Parts: sequence; structure tokens; C-alpha cells
Amino acid sequence: MRRLVRAAVTVALVATAALVVASPAQADTLICEQYGSTTIQGRYVVQNNRWGSSAQQCVNVTDTGFSITTQQGSAATNGAPLSYPSVFLGCHYTNCSPGTNLPMQVSRISSATSSINYVFAGGTYNASYDIWLDPSPRTDGVNQMEIMIWFNRQGPIQPIGGPVGSATVGGRTWEVWQGSNGANNVLSYVAPSPINSWNFSVLDFIADVRSRGAITNSWYLTSIQAGFEPWNGGVGLGVSAFSAAVNGGGTGPGPDSQAPTTPGQPTAGTVTASSVALSWAASTDNVGVTGYDVYRQQGTGTATLAGSTSGTSFTASGLSASTTYTFTVRARDAAGNVSATSPGRTATTLAGSGGGGSGCRVRYAANPWSNGFTADVTVTNTGTSTVNGWTLTYNLPSGQTITNSWNATVTTNGSAVTARNLTWNGTLAPGASTTFGYQGTHGGGYVSPSSFALNGSACAVG
Repeated sequence: MRRLVRAAVTVALVATAALVVASPAQADTLICEQYGSTTIQGRYVVQNNRWGSSAQQCVNVTDTGFSITTQQGSAATNGAPLSYPSVFLGCHYTNCSPGTNLPMQVSRISSATSSINYVFAGGTYNASYDIWLDPSPRTDGVNQMEIMIWFNRQGPIQPIGGPVGSATVGGRTWEVWQGSNGANNVLSYVAPSPINSWNFSVLDFIADVRSRGAITNSWYLTSIQAGFEPWNGGVGLGVSAFSAAVNGGGTGPGPDSQAPTTPGQPTAGTVTASSVALSWAASTDNVGVTGYDVYRQQGTGTATLAGSTSGTSFTASGLSASTTYTFTVRARDAAGNVSATSPGRTATTLAGSGGGGSGCRVRYAANPWSNGFTADVTVTNTGTSTVNGWTLTYNLPSGQTITNSWNATVTTNGSAVTARNLTWNGTLAPGASTTFGYQGTHGGGYVSPSSFALNGSACAVG
């Protein structure tokens, strides 16, 4: 794979890199070209894929797999790996394995099985099995979802994003990490101890990712890949055997284009100087409602998103005292279909601080170097009401840019930054905190942002 791990590597560089395709391997084949590849068994592609370094890397390809014979690069363990030498079924940057039936829509897949035998050696690396998916049947460029299965992790390295718990998939227990490298979303499943070989169903991992709301059955499986991400060393690492087969004939539904029904008009419950508790009648859907988006509006102004929830109640927080708001709700399903807007409910917040309060604190921890930096941003709910869905806004000092982020959806408009919660970290009970982060560049003389607002209300800093 080609990806970012808290590192600035432009998608354009990856997308325009030339593929050097060798002849099918019969006897052993040595590949040292940066993006050199060959086919084995008339079915799979083996690629050198040295995307993150100019140092030489060579792989020896056999009829059943490959091994790394030369690795002269070295990378910082808090940044991107050197490469992803691997074997794959499907399509990767227009390079498709012989006779592949991928991309295939998830709903049309009846089975997707694979087996892998790894050979481990010294160095800092992960043995990474990648499953790539996208909303469209693309055979080029970056897909929107990457599932990584870490069969072995050696050295002080970690997946993109942060840990979100554990899961049992394929009869094994995994530590699950979730994040984004700025080009695609990543869900990583980390084995607690090395796995040398395994036969398993790829659909088990796809089902777990789907249950988290990250993909739907209308997405396409584009490739299945097995290899290594070395940071340092790695000579002797190899795949001695690999197989993968994807069969169609699934009976799942085709793309869902039917929107949920309109939610009921919200009812206002407890009202404070800075929050309004809302509830409404549920929507229905032909497949299933996955959540609701709650909007707030002042007078004839534009309705803005107050937050999102999976249930039929929500407390809009961060409001101004003695202010009249109109609240509406829209339902959504797993395919991204959105209902019509509910009838509005008008409520006026209390004066002063009567009836409770809401507040926030932001801790901004930066690690700058000559022309770059990483930052971890911790948001704490210091108020008395639960925050259901958060948006943090602030401005970067002059000369700073953000290149990739994790644990939040971070967008910029000039110097203005907007960070929004992901589906799993949007609820902050009183006293609770969440942390997101990003990597960026600066022009020298690093300075941290000094003021922040959560859902429109200013936060304490420190």
C-alpha cells in the first residue's frame, strides 16, 4: 500500500508514480525497480512498491511468494514506512492481477477467502494484510477505505489514528485502531502476538467495518494484499505462500437509494442558559436508520449542524443565553440517504447561567521541528450537560498548514480550522475528554493556536 503515517506524502506523487511491470515469474525473479512488479501462478501480482524512500530495495519473487533481499533505507518510527512490498489479488493503481473479477460490489460477494504464510526476520516493521474498498469500482488511485490486519508488529510503531477498543473477528481477538491519513480512512486490527499463518474469511473483517458505519454493502472490494511495511531492516522478511479467492452470487441487496421517512417534530425538554434537551419520534427506513442530524437556526439565518446521534434524543449544547433557536432533525441510513427535514421546534435559552451550564477546556500539545510539527488536541467538557456531537473551531498562526489528521474530521479554509467528531467519539459526558491530532508544516518560529470554540462557545485553554 501507499499511505501516510503522520507524514506528509502527497497523493499526487503516489498517483503519478510509474508502474514498471515485469514478465510473469517462472524461475526466481529479482525486482529492484521502485514500482516494479511481476505475476505469479497466472493469478497474483507481486510488487516492490518502494513508495516512501529513494534507498534501494529488492525482492526475490518465487512461484509462491517473495522475500526481501535488499533494504538500504531507514525511516523515523513516528513517520511513514519505507515501502509496502506485497502480493495481491485485484487492482492497485491500474495494475490488475490476471483474470481478476475485482472490483466487486460487497453485496454481490458470496465468499472471499484467503490464506497466508509469513516469514519473519529482524528489523522494525509490521506484517500487514490490506483490504481496500471504495464507493466506486475504481482500479486507479487511492481508495476511500483501507482495512489493515497487523499480523506482527516489531519495534515502536503504531497504526494510524488511535485505539477504539477490541473486537473478535475470525475467531481471534484484535486491538482496533481507527483514523485517517488525509487521503483515506483506515481501520487497523492489531494481533496481540505474531501470527505466522492463517486461513480466514475476508468478509469477516468487511462485516466488522460495515457494522461501524464506515462502509455499506454498495461499496466495492478492489484488492486483497499481503506484505510488509519496513521502517528499518527487514532483509529476510517474506511471504512463502498466499492465496485469495472472491466469488460472486451474493444475495444481498443492490445499492440502497430509498431515504428514511421524516422524523417527528422535536419536543423541547430541559432548557438551560446554554442547552436544550430535544426528543422526537423515530424515522423508518427500508434497510435501517443509522442516525439523526440535529440542526439549529437563529431567526432567518442559515441552519447549522448542532450535532448527530444514533438515538431519538439529543441535547444541543454550547448555546447563547437568552437566545431563541429553532431545531430541526434529519434521519440518515447506512447508504447515506437523508430524509426530509422535520417540522421545527422553537425554544429560548434561559438568562444568565440559570438552570445549569456548559463549558469546555482545550489542551494543545505540539511537537515542532525545523519546518514541521505534530499536535494533539484534547477537548474536555467542563459543563454540566452532555455534549452530543462536537465541532471545534480555531485559527492556525500564519504560515502553518495541516497535512493529515487522526481521530477527527479536520478541514481548513485558509487559516481557519474546523475539527468535527467521528461516529465513535462524538459524545462527551460532563468531565469527559477526547483527543484528536494532526501533522503539519510551518514556516519557522512555531507558535500554537491561542483560542478555541466548541460548538460556537469559547473554551478555556490549558
